[in-house]
Amino acid sequence: MRSELEINRAVEQYSDMVRRICLCHLKNAADTEDVFQTVFLKYLLYDGTFESREHEKAWFVRVAINACKDQLRSLFRHSALCLEDLAEEAAAVPPEQHEVLEAVLSLPLKYKDVIYLHYYEGYSAAEIGNLLHKRENTVYSLLSRGRGMLREKLGGDLG
Repeated sequence: MRSELEINRAVEQYSDMVRRICLCHLKNAADTEDVFQTVFLKYLLYDGTFESREHEKAWFVRVAINACKDQLRSLFRHSALCLEDLAEEAAAVPPEQHEVLEAVLSLPLKYKDVIYLHYYEGYSAAEIGNLLHKRENTVYSLLSRGRGMLREKLGGDLG
């Protein structure tokens, strides 16, 4: 079991990222808080060690995504909030990016994951492949298709 000092550091360092991942997947503030607590409880109870801060960050990403998927599969899942409510809850999203956030959130899950991890968390295709257990070329394809979907939704050039 981890010390209080380790937990506090991890919450301070990764809480915004975990909350954003949960909001992207769950679109519901209450479910987001439940999964958020679950992720940090798993960290508290995790006995393993991390090779680096990047390894620890990747562990949080993977655990958060898996916990969200578990929550979505739950029989007790209730209806989600509308995107306007989600935008109010999103951590530090500038008003000019709300349209982009809504477009990303409307993507199918497999595209949403890779787009989020690449553009919002700064992971490379190889790193995303490791996190999501997909081949690097598959990640490139998902990024390309996801960008195409966003281009259609937003009506512009994404670069």
